[in-house]
Amino acid sequence: MTTFDQRKDAFENKFAHDEELRFKATARRNRKLGIWAAGLLGKSGEDAAAYATEVVAADFEEAGDDDVFRKIRADFDAAGVAQSDHQIRRTMDELMAESVAEIRSAG
Repeated sequence: MTTFDQRKDAFENKFAHDEELRFKATARRNRKLGIWAAGLLGKSGEDAAAYATEVVAADFEEAGDDDVFRKIRADFDAAGVAQSDHQIRRTMDELMAESVAEIRSAG
């Protein structure tokens, strides 16, 4: 195997590892976001856990974070929860950073 092949394999392995990390961090972020939103919606216990699962499932509608954002935004609007788009997106970003840090420290 040439040095080029070794570098290519190392790059592919790093890419696969990074993608796995991003997938796990996004799922963790979405669960935390669902719990946060559930609290603002007045849900607790099993209802909050079920809502968090709905938020995680919403992420599979399309690529990116917009599907999750739209679910939270629509649910807040329907329930009369006063949260700006900026606040929702900021919370998403904060929870993503927290989730990445947790996964890196565990691994």
